Amino acid sequence: MHTLDLINSKDELSVLCLGAHADDIEIGCGGTVLRLIGECAAVNAHWIILSNSSNERREAEARRSAEAFLEGAKSKTVVVKQFRDGFFPYSGPVVKEYFEELKGLVRPDVIFTHYRNDLHQDHRLVSSLTWNTFRDHLVLEYEVPKYDGDLGSPNLFATLDEATCRRKIDTILRCFESQRSKHWFAGDVFESTLRLRGLECNSPTRFAEAFYAHKAVV
Repeated sequence: MHTLDLINSKDELSVLCLGAHADDIEIGCGGTVLRLIGECAAVNAHWIILSNSSNERREAEARRSAEAFLEGAKSKTVVVKQFRDGFFPYSGPVVKEYFEELKGLVRPDVIFTHYRNDLHQDHRLVSSLTWNTFRDHLVLEYEVPKYDGDLGSPNLFATLDEATCRRKIDTILRCFESQRSKHWFAGDVFESTLRLRGLECNSPTRFAEAFYAHKAVV
């Protein structure tokens, strides 16, 4: 039985999505979130963005995107924090305090967070604090392609049909207008990643998102 089948067997699913920056969650696991909302009887989603670079435009983009990805969820909570972009390890205590607060607010069935070996320092801290804070949960670490070239060898895949992939990519490009000038922010980059991971898991749909599941109990 695939992990997603186990998740989908629940009548009601609580999902916690953690991203260091606006667009991280969408790029890393947006398609899987869309699939879960489409297949589960009811999804209660918490969508947490820890930094928006203190930029009102970026925050508006992040909220608009979250609303689009969470359409159809039974309930949704979207939080955008103001921790300083690029400085998470140097602001560790306050970020840790927020994670401790979060632990008392949500009891997730599955958590999506950053890959622990991501070369971006903010991403690594978010991953570390996820494991440090949520010790008895299914944690799936997602990947974000970028200049650093830190993509690894994931061990869990969520197959996605082409329509879901198209919806994911189109929503990201539509919602995050401020990022369009960046050379990495392109539909072919996102599609190529989905296609490559689909190849690796022999996806019948040709596409997949990939995760690192360091600890899972069946």
